[in-house]
Amino acid sequence: MKKLLAAAGLVLAAGAAHAQSSVTLYGIMDTGVEAYNHASNSGGTFVGMSPLTGEVPSRWGLRGQEDLGNGLKAVFNLESGFGPNNGALNYGNRLFGRMANVGLAGPWGQVLLGRQMNMTFYVTGQADVIGPSMHSMANFDPYLANARSDNAIGYMGKFGGVTVGATYSLGRDSAGTAGVPSPSATFCAGQVPGDFQECKQFTGMLAYDASNWGLAASYDQMRGGTGSVMYGLTNSAYTATHIIADGYYRFGNYGRFGAGWIHTNYDTAAPYHTNLYFGGVNITPTPFWSFDAQVSHYSVQGESGATLIATRANYLLSKRTTVYALLGVMLNGKNAAYSVAAAGTSATGAAQTGVMLGMQQKF
Repeated sequence: MKKLLAAAGLVLAAGAAHAQSSVTLYGIMDTGVEAYNHASNSGGTFVGMSPLTGEVPSRWGLRGQEDLGNGLKAVFNLESGFGPNNGALNYGNRLFGRMANVGLAGPWGQVLLGRQMNMTFYVTGQADVIGPSMHSMANFDPYLANARSDNAIGYMGKFGGVTVGATYSLGRDSAGTAGVPSPSATFCAGQVPGDFQECKQFTGMLAYDASNWGLAASYDQMRGGTGSVMYGLTNSAYTATHIIADGYYRFGNYGRFGAGWIHTNYDTAAPYHTNLYFGGVNITPTPFWSFDAQVSHYSVQGESGATLIATRANYLLSKRTTVYALLGVMLNGKNAAYSVAAAGTSATGAAQTGVMLGMQQKF
């Protein structure tokens, strides 16, 4: 009996030593002062601090993992987005509006349950050199910077150079106020008895990365629901479908070129489609300086819409602290009123110019 108890003790001790866990606190503070002209049909200039984003959205989070043995890990991620100008919560006033999920990870990939980034978020990660900045493609379609799904089951796996991923949401967005448009809180919770399709969403991605280039494509279909305030998806028979194809090429450690196409079909009471084309380049001449430039053109039903030219210069004060300057120009068609600034305003048909000086600190 003593030998049996001793052996059992050794097994338990080995298991306890093997099942190691860790929790990491992390975050980014990013803000600055922006200004742009032609802020309304009567003219005028806007000067202020944005609650949304400078170069990338501000956030803090907790991520953790526990080693379960045999290459299997339990993982979780809680991530909160906020406005550094006033400290308010973003993403529909949710405490963990960017991510709140738990799952398992192993050599076969990772499965997550909960609010998570979907494949529309991941597919442009390398090709879009400007990213979710003040002057970005999200100024045409705000969903591109808010591609997350509530109540979602997600999978992503990497096998050599191939990455596959998918999410399925049982109710894509549980936050928001009925009748109040917001790309980060669209009031489409779904999971309604008697209407299985209401507010469902599927996203899928296939990508290939070589040593210095890569290609990716994704498919994203979201359904509507009663009270939804996004894209006119007011019932479950209506859909919005994003199809994205893009690629990139790296110039060693000195930069990269990226380009892509985003086609969106809105099958609603008044159906229409849009196309968004983009191409940009990043140049990193020294370890301290980095320069970005990107051109995006957006059209609705094939008609001329607007073109955004965005440039950025970054200077690294340290590995964690960066100062930057942004310059954007929005060239609107005669009937378009897209703003050069995230969540900004514009005069119809105006050629709008925006600038921003900011600072980012990572922890």
